[in-house]
Amino acid sequence: MVVRQDRSRRRIAVAEQSPVCVEPLARAMSRSSGVATYTLWGYIARMRRDIKASCAKRLSRIEGQVRGIARMVDADRYCIDIVTQVAAVRAALRRLEEEILRDHVAHCVEHAIASGNKADQRRKIEELMNVVGRAER
Repeated sequence: MVVRQDRSRRRIAVAEQSPVCVEPLARAMSRSSGVATYTLWGYIARMRRDIKASCAKRLSRIEGQVRGIARMVDADRYCIDIVTQVAAVRAALRRLEEEILRDHVAHCVEHAIASGNKADQRRKIEELMNVVGRAER
């Protein structure tokens, strides 16, 4: 156990474990909803640096778009113009989601398939299908 300070200077304890040990913990904590609600380092920790940078850039752009929409609402702009911008933000979020899912398939699902562990393979495929199903709604 390592003690570190977070941004607000509070002391927090961080376990020293490899990311491989996190999966059983995340799985145990997410049984009720079917979605991991807690991961020690988060899923982004394993994301490739170039993909992570691309996602960060997309998120900054999306943030700017949303702030622009807020300004449009404050300025009483024409409703159709606002709705058009909202649709653009949704499209940008879909592209971000695609990029993250593509990276997830490239490392998490691929790793499960290569491992030969049938239970892990089924779990990863089921998780992926649930996420894709939710994304289509």
